[in-house]
Amino acid sequence: MTTDVTAAAGRGTVRRLAGALHRRPRLRLTLLLTAPLLWLTVLYLGSLAVLFVSAFWTTDSFTSQVVKVWSTDNFHELLTTPVFRQVVLRSVGVALAVTVLCALIAFPVAFYTARVARPRWRPLLVVAILTPLWASYLVKVYAWRLILSEGGLADWMLAPFGVSGPGFGLPATVLTLTYLWLPYMILPIHTALEQLPDNLLDASADLGARAGRTFRSVVLPLVLPSVAAGSVFTFSLSLGDYITVQIVGGKTQLIGNLVYANIELNLPMAAALGTVPVVVIVLYLLAIRRTGALSSL
Repeated sequence: MTTDVTAAAGRGTVRRLAGALHRRPRLRLTLLLTAPLLWLTVLYLGSLAVLFVSAFWTTDSFTSQVVKVWSTDNFHELLTTPVFRQVVLRSVGVALAVTVLCALIAFPVAFYTARVARPRWRPLLVVAILTPLWASYLVKVYAWRLILSEGGLADWMLAPFGVSGPGFGLPATVLTLTYLWLPYMILPIHTALEQLPDNLLDASADLGARAGRTFRSVVLPLVLPSVAAGSVFTFSLSLGDYITVQIVGGKTQLIGNLVYANIELNLPMAAALGTVPVVVIVLYLLAIRRTGALSSL
C-alpha cells in the first residue's frame, strides 16, 4: 500500500511539473538550452579565451618554459617578421582559392542534381555527393598524394599531352583541399536551387530573357546567399588545415604548420599565430553577413 501511494505521488509530481513546463514555453526552452550553452561557453569560448590570454605570455629562451608575464612581443614579432606575413597572406590566399574553385565546380553539379536530373534520381545523387565525407580524412589525402606523386595517376593521364602533374606544392594543396571540402559547397547550393520557384524561371522566359540573362538576374541573386553559406565552411576549413599541406604541400607552409611547429617550443607564439585564423574568420563572417548567408546555414 505504501509503495502504491509513493508511486501515485511521484506520478502526480511529474504531471504537475509537465503542466508547469507546458504553460511556460520560455522556461522549457531555457532548460533545454542551458546544458549545451554551458558546454559551448566553458569548452569552446573558454578555450578561445585561454588561447588569447596565453598569446600575451613569453617563453624562457634557455628552458623553453612559459613565463606568465604580460607582453605584446609575440604580436609585434608576428606583424613585423616578413616570414609570418607571407605565411598569413598565403594561407588566406589558399582559403580564397579553394572557396572560388569549390563554387565554380559546385554550381553546375548542384544545378544538375537539383534541376536537370529526374526527381527519383536526385536523392541518390545527393548520397553520392555525400559519400566522400564518409571516408577517412587521411585516406583521402594520402590517395591524392599517390595521384600527384611522380609517376602517379596525374602524370599518366597528362603524359599524352606532353605535360606532367603538379607534383607536391601549393597547387597540390589547393587541389586536395578543393576535393575535401567540395561537398560542403554543393549541398547548400543544391538546396537553394531545389527551392527555386519554377514560376520565376517561366516568367523570365516569357519576358524574353535568354538563359544567361535569367541566370544573372533571377537564379544568381537567389542562390548567392547559399554560395556564401557554403563558403563559410570551405574558407574556414581550408584556413585552419595543417595536415593536407604536410602531406602534399612539399615545402609549403601555412598558418597551421607554424602553429604545429611552435606548440612544443614556443607555446605563446603558437597561441598568437592561432589567433590569426580566428580573427580572419570573424572578419569573413562579418563581411558575408550582409548577404543573408548566415540564415542559410
